[in-house]
Amino acid sequence: MYSTTSAAVTSSVHVQVESRYHADYSAPARKEWFFSYTIRITNHRSEQVQLISRHWIITDETGYVEEVRGPGVVGKQPLLKPGQSFQYSSFVTLAAPNGAMRGTYQMITEDGTPFEIEIAPFALREPYTIH
Repeated sequence: MYSTTSAAVTSSVHVQVESRYHADYSAPARKEWFFSYTIRITNHRSEQVQLISRHWIITDETGYVEEVRGPGVVGKQPLLKPGQSFQYSSFVTLAAPNGAMRGTYQMITEDGTPFEIEIAPFALREPYTIH
């Protein structure tokens, strides 16, 4: 089972994640478990990069898999200068108390060269269940 935190470095871009269960927004009787996650992306390259899009693979403990693709994150396509970080929070609702997420960000360099960075797997875990 994955940790509720993860970190990955791809092409000198660091992605750190931390997830959290929210009992106050969850409704287990309706099979709804609410999780937030906070992501910090840090550019350790010598050039500016931009996050263009995202691809998520979300899996719950029943084996259900959902893939999400879209432009940017939280409505933004942040530019990251060398040494700069961008942090955001988002959420996901699962139909089971435990699951995991992993994915990639599609990035582009100043000269227009595309590259992809990894979002390492992290757990979505309701803390009151047996793991």
